[in-house]
Amino acid sequence: MNKAELIDAMAKDANLSKADAKRALESVTGNITGALKKGDKVSLIGFGTWSISARSARTGRNPQTGAAIQIKAKKVAKFKAGAALSKSVN
Repeated sequence: MNKAELIDAMAKDANLSKADAKRALESVTGNITGALKKGDKVSLIGFGTWSISARSARTGRNPQTGAAIQIKAKKVAKFKAGAALSKSVN
């Protein structure tokens, strides 16, 4: 399912216009992104938790040449599925 299909499904399920469903989806994703940028964790009980994790700098390999390269430290977003979501997809 892509973003457009998700908007269509949200509009149908919640009896909303596609424009309202799109604004709702953009609000959810924007607020999750904003919270993660501030360093907060976002939890939807039963669905899952988004958080930020720090990756340390490390040495990697260029797959074409085999030469060692330095990979910079960075922060990455993580998602851990909640129990209800995990059970519903199995």
